[in-house]
Amino acid sequence: MKETSARLLRLLTLLQTRREWSGAELADRLGVTTRTVRRDIDKLRSLGYPIKAFKGIAGGYRLSSGAELPPLQLDDDEAVALAIALRTAAGSSVAGIGETALRALVKLEQVLPSRLRHRVTAMNISTVPTPFTESDVDAGVLAAVATACRDHQRLRFDYRGDVRSTEPHELVHWGRRWYLVAWDLDRDAWRTFRVDRLSPRVPTGPRFEPRTLDAAAFVAQSVASAWPYQATIRLHASAESVAAQAYGSYGRIEPIDDATCLYHVGSDSPASLAFLLAALDVDFDVDPDSELARELGVKADRFRRAMSFAGGPRLTRHEHQDTA
Repeated sequence: MKETSARLLRLLTLLQTRREWSGAELADRLGVTTRTVRRDIDKLRSLGYPIKAFKGIAGGYRLSSGAELPPLQLDDDEAVALAIALRTAAGSSVAGIGETALRALVKLEQVLPSRLRHRVTAMNISTVPTPFTESDVDAGVLAAVATACRDHQRLRFDYRGDVRSTEPHELVHWGRRWYLVAWDLDRDAWRTFRVDRLSPRVPTGPRFEPRTLDAAAFVAQSVASAWPYQATIRLHASAESVAAQAYGSYGRIEPIDDATCLYHVGSDSPASLAFLLAALDVDFDVDPDSELARELGVKADRFRRAMSFAGGPRLTRHEHQDTA
């Protein structure tokens, strides 16, 4: 009985993570026969989960929304509250929270009855922006893009006055922004798109065979190359060192030898890049005739003046105040 219950839970999880599964695929994932899959599907249906069979060469199954909320141990009000909370968290810039909440939201909205989805949509959520918030990302847009990525369905969207046709690959949360990594069908190449700047068009297109790409590394390189000011710095550390890898997400590391590597990085200005380099834990070299070198000199003079401070009142550490 325990083995059967565990298999049913695993089956339900698989149905929630992709739009359609063939019977053979589910049997392979679960390590059982297709006949056992059919019996398990019938058991889930008897528990209230709306699983539909679809015809085709191999046939398959799809978990869809139904007239009643499946037994998630939540009543209607709790389900609506959870969906709203997940929508709010999906737009969060807190590392790790937004992506996890988005995955949970996609699963929950897939099985919500229409009457509950309408209640979720009708709820207007007000947020107080912080000084560090650069852009607002609509959680509904995030969910729509995430679903297209999950189901491997082509996605068309308006982007900066143009209509883009893509094969969406993956969402990446980088810095304080969400990016979609997708294969651009018109340009026949990989591209990154800021999610706060796109408006999906529905319905989505046909399914496609997913391609292989390290989405996180691609976003890091794309964002770094888009900055108006670019520089190359030689680090006194190997490309595999902890120091070099820690800053790889801000630019591109190029190996030289066992003791040095090149760091290709960008920023909005030499002053901003100087601030970033000040946090490096290794020595580095820059072009002595560059704007960056002059900016580093200005910063170094300022730091030396700060260290030589002698007159005036003694500086003390400010105590933090608690807010009511």
